[in-house]
Amino acid sequence: MDGVEATVNYATEKAKVSFRDDIAVEDLIATVEATGYTAREPGRDPVRTGSAPGEDTDEASLDELRPLRERLTTAVVLAVPVIAMAMVPALQFDYWQWLSLTLAAPVVTYAAWPFHKAAWTNARHGAATMDTLISVGTAAAFLWSVWALFFGTAGTPGMTHPFELTIARSDGAGNIYLEAAAGVTAFILAGRYFEARSKRKAGAALKALMELGAKEVTVERGGREELIPVGELRTGDRFLVRPGEKIATDGTVVEGSSAVDASMLTGESVPVEVGEGDSVTGATLNAGGRLVVEATGTRRTARPQPSGSPTRSPRSSCRSSSRSRSAPWASGSATARA
Repeated sequence: MDGVEATVNYATEKAKVSFRDDIAVEDLIATVEATGYTAREPGRDPVRTGSAPGEDTDEASLDELRPLRERLTTAVVLAVPVIAMAMVPALQFDYWQWLSLTLAAPVVTYAAWPFHKAAWTNARHGAATMDTLISVGTAAAFLWSVWALFFGTAGTPGMTHPFELTIARSDGAGNIYLEAAAGVTAFILAGRYFEARSKRKAGAALKALMELGAKEVTVERGGREELIPVGELRTGDRFLVRPGEKIATDGTVVEGSSAVDASMLTGESVPVEVGEGDSVTGATLNAGGRLVVEATGTRRTARPQPSGSPTRSPRSSCRSSSRSRSAPWASGSATARA
């Protein structure tokens, strides 16, 4: 779109958009949705609505995983007996195949719905992803089994699935593949759930690490010392780091010498001696003497914001003119998450 610049972080599912005042947010969202994705303004996030300023978002992250966890639980509970009956001939009692159909149907429809929805969205835009493969595969196995049960010989009382490897030809009308449809769905959902949970934990750890950084820094400007928020620190500024203080950002020592504790980054418990010309890393601790550091890279500390206010990624940036405005969005891929 003309007059629009955007940066997207696929790992955090966040987008930051700069646009002119004559462009409506609704038009931006419609453009995103036309490509097969979804987007919403941070203030409309149903998970974060009602959060108090500074409230921990761990509970919100758990709420985001709840629908996926519910689908996974449903799939596992119902798929296990279906797989067991298909693989163990001793469990194949009369009409076991109809019980398998009853158990597999919710797995292929309800539990696998995100895959079918994403596959349909991709098909509308002429694209195919892993979700398309999963949807087509499970649907084919399920629909063939339904046909074999109702119109083939698979629904005959006493039908069994012998656990054997054979190359004999058949018309397939006596074979059902409900265990494949249910098992694949449960397996893929498990992978998606653990992936999402790991990503949430990693994000929480990163946020906690950023909170350990300095909130204010003493800079030298015009021959005098001035205490400013760390977010106002710019590349080339010289700032003071007294004994026991944290280094505000990455930089180069221009005056003084000290021992710097970088254990939070390296795991090494022994402080590192630094002097003029040495590089130091932001958020590490000055354990010795007084240092004057010239900033070579600035970092913004993540700060809790009131509910409904835009939340900016600490490392995302976007250029904007005086006539443009910036809006960070929470973005979810329709092809990967529903």
